[in-house]
Amino acid sequence: MSTKSNVIATQTVTRRPIVVPASGGLLLGALGILGFSFSLPATKLAVETLDPWFVAFGRAVVAGVLATIVLVAARAARPNAPQVRSLLIVALGVVVGFPLFTSLALQTRPAGQSAVVIAVLPAMTAVMAVLRAGERPSRAFWLASTAGLAAALAFAFTRGATGPQLPDLFLLLAVALCALGYAEGGMLARELGGGPTICWALVLSLPVTVPVAALTLPSDGGVGLVPWLGFAYVSLISMFLGFFAWYAGLARGGVARVGQIQLAQPLLSLVWAALVLSEAVGPADALVAVAVLGCVVATQRAR
Repeated sequence: MSTKSNVIATQTVTRRPIVVPASGGLLLGALGILGFSFSLPATKLAVETLDPWFVAFGRAVVAGVLATIVLVAARAARPNAPQVRSLLIVALGVVVGFPLFTSLALQTRPAGQSAVVIAVLPAMTAVMAVLRAGERPSRAFWLASTAGLAAALAFAFTRGATGPQLPDLFLLLAVALCALGYAEGGMLARELGGGPTICWALVLSLPVTVPVAALTLPSDGGVGLVPWLGFAYVSLISMFLGFFAWYAGLARGGVARVGQIQLAQPLLSLVWAALVLSEAVGPADALVAVAVLGCVVATQRAR
């Protein structure tokens, strides 16, 4: 009897965990970025009429209510104290920081030029991954990432962004905070899962987001349909559903590796800005698009 018990115990201890292929993480990350790529044009539509503070905090309230419903329906376990601390970092970066500073910048900055500044996000995410997630990308990875960043910065000059202005500083601050939230969230998603990570971050943010959204809520009915559609998109996709795929992708494929898919985000945003906002796109834009996408492929092979 004891021999049988020992065999069972040995089988229990040596059971192997399920390993998810990294390619699955890349696919999920790509889906997340596709959803995020329309965030800047949608935000631009929203802040044309709505207060940027309401756009930033109101979207978090809408997503926070949905997150509460999801957590209650799933009977999700509460995060422990260390996880709560990580969730607060996620909230600072992706629930408050990025939406607020991009909303402020897009009051005066075109969505296309804003997307160019956001192009530094992959490199910043890789740096945060080194600092927060303990990842160590290879030298080839850094070279490919730097090449992509250089192409994006060259693109900035072709779009007329010839000097740093206040909107650019807002965007850079948004990038730094977002990268921190991405890296922390990608690491935490390995424990909680992609969906629960963003859901708990949104719920923990409600004591801050609800009062600010209430104070900046439009007091009249002069807001047209288009700004509300932009607000609806950033609330449902940018702030909520997109993160389910994104954090799951970061957890499965690695923060630094999957994070480089973000190099394609500003170019996709540029396409949306041209189609939806009628912003001009020239031949140089297409050339830079090819160069940056080539760097995305190179970063994946370098890991």
